[in-house]
Amino acid sequence: MKHQRRSVMGLAMAVGFVLPAVAAARQSGAETFTATASVKSPTATAAVKLTIRIDRFVSDAERDRILAVVKNNDPAATLRALEAAPDIGSIAIGTRKTAIKYAYARATGDGRLITVVTARPVAFVGGSAPGAKAKEGFSLALALLVLDAQGKGDGEIAPAARVKVDDKGALVTDDYSKETVRLTGIARVK
Repeated sequence: MKHQRRSVMGLAMAVGFVLPAVAAARQSGAETFTATASVKSPTATAAVKLTIRIDRFVSDAERDRILAVVKNNDPAATLRALEAAPDIGSIAIGTRKTAIKYAYARATGDGRLITVVTARPVAFVGGSAPGAKAKEGFSLALALLVLDAQGKGDGEIAPAARVKVDDKGALVTDDYSKETVRLTGIARVK
């Protein structure tokens, strides 16, 4: 049975893709964030620093185009649509950079919720373990940054995932890893 996560990541998909846009500060400007990505399993713990650089955020029209493709539940078409989108930033872990194809910010009280999607996986957490599941089909990464007014906060990243719409119309992430990868200490670089 596939591991499906309906946690904060599912909420990010709903808020970042589906809900009507609420004017968000810095929706069109470039921003860089640093964070620590950490994962804890019953047998191991790991943490790594990462940098998320967003050169620009997608418009409501761009968001709507991607959402229309995702709603068709065709992972190949979703991947093609993301690959066709321009690079608008990157997620960097060490010297490895993965291009961001989708970044959307939504105002939340005194902060923002930023959803970031790539058209390539960032990493396969647990992929080298004996008996790990096949990597095929987990073709994108999705990050959620929950920020306060100062650009600080926490979030999650699904470093290798796929997305679909369930029978109730909710967007669901199917993450390669069974473990949640937390983003802590998120800070906007000035």
